[in-house]
Amino acid sequence: MITLEKKDVSIEETLVNAINGILVPMDKKGIELTVDSPEGLTISHDSRWTSEALFNLLDNAVKYTPTGGSIHVSVQKWEIYLKIDVTDTERGIPEHEQATIFRRFCREEAVHDIEDIGIGLYLAREIIMMQIGYFLVMSEVGKGSAFSVFLPWDKR
Repeated sequence: MITLEKKDVSIEETLVNAINGILVPMDKKGIELTVDSPEGLTISHDSRWTSEALFNLLDNAVKYTPTGGSIHVSVQKWEIYLKIDVTDTERGIPEHEQATIFRRFCREEAVHDIEDIGIGLYLAREIIMMQIGYFLVMSEVGKGSAFSVFLPWDKR
């Protein structure tokens, strides 16, 4: 059960916590990570759970990106949302499967050789939706994927 505790927290802190969980496997595969985030950007969110959601996106990016690939994380402040993009050079998700990837225990047939139970994207989506946010996915087979997380921007 997920219980959210939203507070004004730096999005950098949340990102660092998520990224720390993928550094070792990323290094083993020689994957390059770049991060583009404005400094000092604070948003009301549950940092622990949002970090878990972002970790799940990053973990998938590392699992499915081939050796020597790259992952890029960018943060943009929009008028009513904070947009966090995780873009990678992984194998890509066929368009006909993109609608199902957020289901619990969903695994694409082509990736059954990669160790995964298929709950990470489901959990990530639940965490973001509980904060009145949403996801967008863009992917092209052979070119990679981009997962965009939108968190509401509180204009207080």
